[in-house]
Amino acid sequence: MDVTVTPSRVAGRARAPPSKSYTHRAILAAGYATETTVRDALWSADTKATARAVSLFGGSVDRSEDDSLEVAGFDGRPGVPDDVIDCENSGTTMRLVTAAAALADGTSVLTGDESLRSRPQGPLLEAIADLGGEAFSTRGNGQAPLVVTGPISGTEVSIPGDVSSQYVTALLMAGAVTEDGLEITLETDLKSAPYVDITLEVLADFGVEAERTERGFAVAGGQRYDPAGGEYRVPGDFSSISYLLAAGAIAGDEDGVRIAGARPSAQGDKAIVEIVAEMGADVDWNREAGTIDVAAADLEGVEVSVADTPDLLPTLATLGAVADGETRIVDAEHVRYKETDRVSAMAEELEKLGVETTEAPDSLTVHGSESTLEGAVVDGRGDHRIVMALALAGLVADGETTIAGAEHVDVSFPTFFETLEELGVALEREG
Repeated sequence: MDVTVTPSRVAGRARAPPSKSYTHRAILAAGYATETTVRDALWSADTKATARAVSLFGGSVDRSEDDSLEVAGFDGRPGVPDDVIDCENSGTTMRLVTAAAALADGTSVLTGDESLRSRPQGPLLEAIADLGGEAFSTRGNGQAPLVVTGPISGTEVSIPGDVSSQYVTALLMAGAVTEDGLEITLETDLKSAPYVDITLEVLADFGVEAERTERGFAVAGGQRYDPAGGEYRVPGDFSSISYLLAAGAIAGDEDGVRIAGARPSAQGDKAIVEIVAEMGADVDWNREAGTIDVAAADLEGVEVSVADTPDLLPTLATLGAVADGETRIVDAEHVRYKETDRVSAMAEELEKLGVETTEAPDSLTVHGSESTLEGAVVDGRGDHRIVMALALAGLVADGETTIAGAEHVDVSFPTFFETLEELGVALEREG
């Protein structure tokens, strides 16, 4: 699907979708449990992949009319799947489920789409092998398709922390239901650390104790996943909030935009609120009410590290294109290993819109003062975050902006374009 955005002012109220990161973890945690209701879950392409994996391990996930998920779990003992686990485009699914597969007494096969089959899984496979399981890439390159045979039995493992925090999350979630638990030593500094904080928060809500140690993390074995009252509620998603916040900051009228569903949580991407305020937008976050009010103002470039917030890079790049001066996005090398190389993708697609950028291996500098946004045809690169960031640029470009492959917003924010229309954006869909 192509979506064409006409320059527009935005105003009104919008609600952030539920957090994708929390929903993934909650669905799998509910799978490790017996009977759980997951409320306010994000039902998207990625989270559906995790739900299918839970079903293949012997559980079931049923969606009710109020968007709650009724999950019958496999009680900490995943069965051997009777089919290949297709994770589609979801890296979170593949990593979390790979560790779950290592608990099964038999062999599981995991694969995904072309993009996912290019993403690194090697360190997690090595960790499973070190724990007494068998895990390998069919192509011998550390990438899917993967073959995993369990059950694992070891209690100590070391793993790099600068490739993906999801390896740590996967091992912690699986380690809780092993007999003796698991101690994880980090070989390198942990990138995207707030995502592990999310994991620890979800584990605690499901009654599972895990902790940071001097060398990494540890989780005791023999635990049961058992949320209070058999329920878990997913918070709003700050990665998605970043697009609504940026829309208000660059195109909000004098009444501005109010974003609901923004209660504080462990999400690192909540840093976007402070970043947009630092750039000069008029921002007010009522944490108790869970609302953010934002109105447009003249923005100034800033320097931002995305070491812990890789998903913010596309949003920050668009904000930098509108701001005066330079916006330097640093510590970004790991952002190249997402659904696409988001550093290069944003540099190349913004260039089509008239934006000057400088790309380095671990950074992206956007030269806002040297840029004039002009409408053009751009490619979403099959990446939901690239699509949404480019749509924001279309709000303030001179002329129409057409984003190819816009259907990929279904991965994390299925109602993104409907939400923009409700805020006053003029757009057309084709295909």
